[in-house]
This record gives sequence, C-alpha cells and structure tokens, in this order.
Amino acid sequence: MPGGGDRGWRVRWVDEVDSTNRVLMEEGRAGAEAGEVLVADHQTAGRGRLGRSWTAPPGASLLVSVLLRPAGSVDQAYRLTMAAGLAAATAAEAVAGIRPALKWPNDLVVDDRKLAGLLAESVLSGRTLEVVVVGMGMNVAWAPEGAACLGAGVDRRQVLDAFLASFATELADLDGVPGRYRSRCSTIGRRVRVELPDGSVEGAAVDVGPDGRLEVDVAGTRRSFAVGDVVHLRPQ
Repeated sequence: MPGGGDRGWRVRWVDEVDSTNRVLMEEGRAGAEAGEVLVADHQTAGRGRLGRSWTAPPGASLLVSVLLRPAGSVDQAYRLTMAAGLAAATAAEAVAGIRPALKWPNDLVVDDRKLAGLLAESVLSGRTLEVVVVGMGMNVAWAPEGAACLGAGVDRRQVLDAFLASFATELADLDGVPGRYRSRCSTIGRRVRVELPDGSVEGAAVDVGPDGRLEVDVAGTRRSFAVGDVVHLRPQ
C-alpha cells in the first residue's frame, strides 16, 4: 500500500512554507520514503491546478501534502487523486457533518460551492511512477466569497487525522476507488462545459472511467477528457 497504514504516516506541521507540494516533491526526488506528510498553517506560494494560486489567512485552512511511491503506471496517478478526494470527503463528513460531493477533476463542493481542491504532481521514469505528491487545501474556518468552509469551530487536526485514516483505507483498495468516486461525483449526470487550452466543449457528463477520464456526450458523440476545467451548467 503506498504510504503505509494510518499509523505509518510521518506528519510534520510547520507554521509557514512556500508550498507543501514543492517541499515534498523536492524531498521525493532526493529519496524520501513514502508516507511523509507536510502540513502548514500558511503557504506563501500555494498552488492549484494550471499554476493558479491558493491563498488563505494563516490557520484558516487545512493545507497538507502526502508523499507516495506507488510503483505503478502513470495512469494510476488518477486513482490516487480520486482516493484523496474520497478521503477528504469522508473526513469532512466525519468531523463536521458536511457531506461534500466530488467535482471532476479535483474539487470538493457543497451545493456547487468549492470546499477543497486537490493537486497531484509526480516524478516519472518512462511511464512508471516513482513519486507522487498529493496536496490538498480545504477551507476550514474561512472561505473566499462564493466558496464553502467546514466552520469556525472545526479542529483542523481532527480533520487531518480523519483524512489520513481514510486515505490509507482508500489506498488499500485502489481497484475499488473509481466505483466509489463515481458514487460521489456530482459532475456525472450534469450538463457541463469543459474548458480546454484551445477552446471549450459542452455536453452531458455521463461517466468517469477507471483511468480518471471524464466521459462527455457531445451532440451524440462520446468524448473522453483527461484534463480540463469543468463548469457545471444549469439544466436546459
């Protein structure tokens, strides 16, 4: 199991860092073992997908990255991200009583308001994964306008413990992750706009494949997307 069981995580909690993902990626390239977990009260250069910044007041969010060494093909990286999303959703429900949905490809949402975002980065040898770092930023005591948070009284350490315990459980059954992900994915069944570097495509999201690709019915033709931003559209 990548990273070990819930008692195998090695957690470091720091006041401030530029990016928890950057630090663990650097350590992974230098030979750090799976199971390293870095948590920060504040990030000065936190990143989301496509190089977007992640900013929040110090102590208001759970900012955590996990180092894994899955020794699988590059396609397995999608399942690791799915597993982290499932674990984050389970933790939010267990600690705060909030049941978020999963929005493809890497967000947690509450009534379409963003609660958390995930970012997975990897080091490859050919098509084999050597290192994967999965980072998460979850709004706990604060959220930007239009987003969701767990609540001011929620203990970030409890959320972290629940997340790591659930993540270990998900990693122990990666083959079952796609099915569990589908059951919580609010993108499936919605009309969506997939925004791509060279334009956008609209259609009905019909599935998320075992490789993490979003399947969209575009005017009667099923298309598969490995990457892209998704906007949930109102029903026509």
